[in-house]
Amino acid sequence: MKKIVFIALFLISAMNLQAQELKWYTDVTEAITISNKEQKPMLMFFTGSDWCGWCIRLQNEVLKTEEFKKWAATNVVLVELDYPRAVAQTPELKNQNNQLQQAFGIQGFPTIFFTSAETKDGRVNFKGLGKTGYVAGGPSAWLTVAEEIVHPKKS
Repeated sequence: MKKIVFIALFLISAMNLQAQELKWYTDVTEAITISNKEQKPMLMFFTGSDWCGWCIRLQNEVLKTEEFKKWAATNVVLVELDYPRAVAQTPELKNQNNQLQQAFGIQGFPTIFFTSAETKDGRVNFKGLGKTGYVAGGPSAWLTVAEEIVHPKKS
């Protein structure tokens, strides 16, 4: 009987952990569809995941925290646009990411762009809401900046 209770508790806690994990999209077309369906802007994370020190720091100090996960789940659709040096990517993914880097004028990493998008006549039109990068001070400092971009105060 104790084994059954233990297994049940283990399964419940495993499901809760999975529920707390965020979905990071790498396919921008899919992310746009979800963004429009849920009526949430996209958070586009331009990163060099395996070589950029500030990107890794942003991941560890903010993007992997429970505070960020809770905020992101209700406010944005997450998109990771990675430019790794040691990890292989498909030619399609590499091409998509390079086109978006040019379209958004990304010159340094990490850069986080908040945007909405619509597809009209087969073309994607992005509406930039704002951008940020690494912000010192942990999740609360970073989320203060993000919140001002996603939900600007009307003046």
